[in-house]
Amino acid sequence: MNRLTSLVLACVALAVPVATLASTTAPAAASSENIVQIAASNPEFSTLVSLVKKAGLVSALEGSSKLTVFAPTNAAFAAVPKATLKKIASSKSLLVKVLEYHVLKGEVLAAKIVKLHSAKTLEGASVKISVRGASVYVNSAKVIKANVKASNGVIHVINAVLVPPGA
Repeated sequence: MNRLTSLVLACVALAVPVATLASTTAPAAASSENIVQIAASNPEFSTLVSLVKKAGLVSALEGSSKLTVFAPTNAAFAAVPKATLKKIASSKSLLVKVLEYHVLKGEVLAAKIVKLHSAKTLEGASVKISVRGASVYVNSAKVIKANVKASNGVIHVINAVLVPPGA
């Protein structure tokens, strides 16, 4: 009987985070700050903000068009081999390609994300979306915080940098 109870509790424990992720899409108060302002106010996104500025994408991410951004943390960028990061940062066209691969047109909240298998990015290629166990993944990047609302869309924080095919 104890094994059965343990198994049931384990299943419930695994199901709760995905259910919680899906339920976090209840209408939340939209921030008066846009995507760039929110990212710039969080020290965990300093590398991302720096690269967005270098790519000349600030005005696009500050605009009124609704967007969804999969935002890698500084730790995610730190995990990228230095030579790869240097290559990306030194080529504006490659940098724009990589950054646009982190953005979807429209505001796609977590409740919809968990129902998708893929999503087309602004870069043109699609990212794969999957739910594994209690976690949601975009390609191989884990969503570590969902539904950070902005005046012009939503941010989903991820733990890895997404690299488009052919980059």
